[in-house]
Amino acid sequence: MSAPDTPAAERHDLVIDRLVAAPRAKLWRAWTEPALLKQWWCPRPWTTEVRAFELRPGGDFHTFMRGPDGGQSDNPGCFLEIVPQQRLVFTSMLTGSWRPATPWMGFTAVITLADAAGGGTHYVARVMHPDPATRDRHEQLGFFEGWNTCITQLDELAQALP
Repeated sequence: MSAPDTPAAERHDLVIDRLVAAPRAKLWRAWTEPALLKQWWCPRPWTTEVRAFELRPGGDFHTFMRGPDGGQSDNPGCFLEIVPQQRLVFTSMLTGSWRPATPWMGFTAVITLADAAGGGTHYVARVMHPDPATRDRHEQLGFFEGWNTCITQLDELAQALP
């Protein structure tokens, strides 16, 4: 939980801050090439279908996940900011062309990549929620376990890229 002196907006965030072994360029490829993204996007044995991927501010970003037990998660969204090999921002609060959305889980994610001293990449995923209830719900649904699993899958895939 957040410290009492943390600004109110930051108390709505869930943050993962990790060192991963893969270099930024390969992580960026795995993030921005749909054929690679679908290989790591959700925790296995779930699978991902990339339904839309327009890597530009205002571009559609839509994934659809399926679980082995028949579970499904439909996740339309929108890219907000792209700084190659450094920063990727997307939201579930909008769809392509800045169209308002009513998501099942409202958030904006900011992914930052920076070279780490000694090699690898400093990887930060900051997921901002509109209110504490949504943040808490996301955490209770397994945010840290699920997103960390995906980051590990991303790192393993990126390391294996030529």
